[in-house]
Amino acid sequence: MAAFVLVHGAWGGAHGWRHVRRLLTAAGHDATAPSLTGIGERVHLVSPQVGLATHVTDVVNHVLYEDLTDVVLVGFSYGGMVVTGALDAIGERVRSLVYVDAFVPGDGDSVYGLLGAPPPGPPRPGDAWLVDGPARVYDDPAEEAFAVPRRTPQPIACFTEPVRLSRPLEDWPFSRTYVRLTAPEPGVPTNPAFEAAAQRARSSPAWRYTELATTHMVAHNRPGELVELLLASL
Repeated sequence: MAAFVLVHGAWGGAHGWRHVRRLLTAAGHDATAPSLTGIGERVHLVSPQVGLATHVTDVVNHVLYEDLTDVVLVGFSYGGMVVTGALDAIGERVRSLVYVDAFVPGDGDSVYGLLGAPPPGPPRPGDAWLVDGPARVYDDPAEEAFAVPRRTPQPIACFTEPVRLSRPLEDWPFSRTYVRLTAPEPGVPTNPAFEAAAQRARSSPAWRYTELATTHMVAHNRPGELVELLLASL
């Protein structure tokens, strides 16, 4: 039995994993999905001080307080930043690391940097500190009705704060998998950071690489196929 720890993306929450979590549990595995501070069900804790380091601590503490070992650590989208930042604290507990259409940063990288966007200047009183996400595509109208009202703005520090990682991902002893979601999404441009991460995985024997022909919100749209890929990473 593996312990799957599912880390959601920006503007989302643990609820986005509900189908995946139940399917993994039905397959005989432990599956948990920590909610990141200030978004999703923890939106009541939002503040300008919430950043990437906060979310890394959320995941680290989840693993340590639950005393999880043999962990399959899954990062979706922005969650790739979070799982990477957690490795120095919990890497020895990780069996497999899976990025699902996600950022794959190195030490010192931020979301804005990986996207090639200039970071904002030092915050000033009155500056906006919450970032809204793009509209997303859901295959099932019922799933869209569930998910859209639960999307929440995210503090900008999550996207400007750099990851800290003591050694390259390829130097860690666990397996690494990248899942690229290949269907275009109307109104949402192709993410260059995801493309770069996919190319890194395709070209390295240290990675497994796979694709799924669906749009970005795979845990909502194709949970069964995603679970098959996650189980294949064991």
